[in-house]
Amino acid sequence: MTRPFRFGVVASLGTDVPTWRDHVRRIADYGYSTLLVADYPLTQPAPGPMLATAAALTDLRVGTWVYASPLRPPWLTAWEAHSLSLLTDGRFEMGIGTGRPGIEDELRDKGVPGVPPPNERLAQVRETVERLRDLDGPDQHTPVAMAVYGPKARALAAELADTVTFALGDQSRADVERLAHDFRTTGKVELALAVPVIGDTVAPNMAPSDTDPAALRAADALTVLPDDPAAAIEEIQRRREEIGFSYFVFGAAFAERFAPVVAELAGR
Repeated sequence: MTRPFRFGVVASLGTDVPTWRDHVRRIADYGYSTLLVADYPLTQPAPGPMLATAAALTDLRVGTWVYASPLRPPWLTAWEAHSLSLLTDGRFEMGIGTGRPGIEDELRDKGVPGVPPPNERLAQVRETVERLRDLDGPDQHTPVAMAVYGPKARALAAELADTVTFALGDQSRADVERLAHDFRTTGKVELALAVPVIGDTVAPNMAPSDTDPAALRAADALTVLPDDPAAAIEEIQRRREEIGFSYFVFGAAFAERFAPVVAELAGR
């Protein structure tokens, strides 16, 4: 099954609040489907209030990209996600994963006792989704996007997720095609690709600051796109045809530059 294209923007708060609100409105005007925020505690407002604000300002869908499962008890993440889904009339999508590289040090710095190992963090993801489904009940379904990589995480996503994205760095196109194969074969989930690098620019909160765009291009990594919109359109279409990606996520700094991409492809 070929899914229609849609496009999201990770719009962290890197400015004053009025400027951020204006940027959110412009992102909606450009035709993007989803406004996303990262889960970086204490570096910006909490995801819930930011997303509720964006949903009140626009008709965008909103979502987390992504909740780090060990930062909160599963019931608390599920409660916030259900609340956002309810208050946005079903426009919220819960993105969740086991945490970015270095999450263990971050948890220790924040005084979280007993930093859970990876297998326990994956169990936290399962519990969060299950509690969310209980809270939603039979009349509500909050879409869940899972950020995964290893085989156990991919198996869990195949069971529970509506959307799957892969935690990628410099993996080659061929490597990513292998990761996506089973999901594409079943056609049950939407495949999403976060692209933190456009040309030579790295989006904040989407990749490490020391990311080398030239090295990514040399590795034929899918975490980079050309900064020319026409070339990007061609490459995005290739990635759907060859691998199955239909949902593409960019950094907010590229939202205006890639508005022609969205105008050309969204919904097709």
